Amino acid sequence: MADNDKPLLIKRYASRRLYNTETSDYVTLEDIAGFIRDGREVQIVDLKSGDDLTRQYLLQIIAEHESRGENVLPVSVLNDLVRSYTNQATSVVPQFLQASFEMLRDGQSKMMENIGTMNPMAKMPGFEAMQAQQEAFMKAMTGAWAGGTAPTSDNEPKAEEDGDQPLDEIKQQLADLQAKLSKLSK
Repeated sequence: MADNDKPLLIKRYASRRLYNTETSDYVTLEDIAGFIRDGREVQIVDLKSGDDLTRQYLLQIIAEHESRGENVLPVSVLNDLVRSYTNQATSVVPQFLQASFEMLRDGQSKMMENIGTMNPMAKMPGFEAMQAQQEAFMKAMTGAWAGGTAPTSDNEPKAEEDGDQPLDEIKQQLADLQAKLSKLSK
């Protein structure tokens, strides 16, 4: 069993193929994105030089998602990021972004805890199903904000558990909203 506390080591060969050292097989960028969405840290190193290429590949994953229309980062934020590379703000931006995402994750966790423990509606029939839908919605929303993917496409396998069906519906609704927002911002 893999130790999820240490990063999953991916080695890049001279042929630019990526090799998962835990499973002894080749992986794609989408596989790496899946590991990260599942909560796993990854480290990508060049086999020959030993250089850490993690940042380069993570940026490539984000760029590919953005280029496919899975727009998580508004143009204004992208402009600000570009500006931060050209002025003295570079020392503040990384810490600010890291703190912001940590606050978002902590807030999500606390909100999900409070939904079940402090809500008098918890004893109402059907509350568990409603709570599961809310959790799925929050997970989908914060996953997208944290670099996760947009809703799944029709060619991906459907979830077999009944509890995953609302998540698929929410993802489709989010995709529709993203498309409408993209049209409005043009």
